[in-house]
Amino acid sequence: MPDTRYIAIADDHTMFRKGLMSLINLFPNYEMLFDAANGKDFIAQLNPKHLPDIVLLDINMPEMDGYTTAEWLRVNYPDIKILALSTMDAETAIIKMIKSGAKGYVLKDAEPAELKLAFDEIMSRGYFYNELITRKVMSSINLLTDAKNPTATFAKLTEREIEFLKYACTEMGYKEIADKMHVSTRTVEGYRDALCEKLDLKTRVGLVLYAIKNNLADI
Repeated sequence: MPDTRYIAIADDHTMFRKGLMSLINLFPNYEMLFDAANGKDFIAQLNPKHLPDIVLLDINMPEMDGYTTAEWLRVNYPDIKILALSTMDAETAIIKMIKSGAKGYVLKDAEPAELKLAFDEIMSRGYFYNELITRKVMSSINLLTDAKNPTATFAKLTEREIEFLKYACTEMGYKEIADKMHVSTRTVEGYRDALCEKLDLKTRVGLVLYAIKNNLADI
């Protein structure tokens, strides 16, 4: 493992971005490579001969947002690890960034120690999620998708539960999902609760991760 890991940032708030660069340069074994004002600027600055190990991606940016940038990276430079950086803690934003290729999600008001931990874990484990997506959720999903583990076999899901899972991986709210499934919102919430109990998960984010890992939803 190289002594130095290189970081890039794409964020349209200049003062925040520059302050974050100074902070990261203080972290042992991490060094800023470059910064960009948006996804388009970030892509223009990428040097195939010297790529960042991690990119911190803001979600809301002009010209090219974090979702689109993450999807582009997933196709063109899948080895660059994406760490989403946002003020948004909504489930839909988290789900969309994970589907786009993010390996972690950190809020902008996080402590510096959490950001450093995110870097360390995304490099060593391949992902970082704090309370937004708990370690228990990730551990459960890893067990469920480990072919060597007896729990890898699919839980007995009904066709309607699988249908709900697929809709849960979209940006639709529960009312919209209910309309698509021609049932009440309460029934949809019942599918969610039943699935969480069956799979030992706690949130919609956890269900989406399960669906993605088990190829029940396209990413």
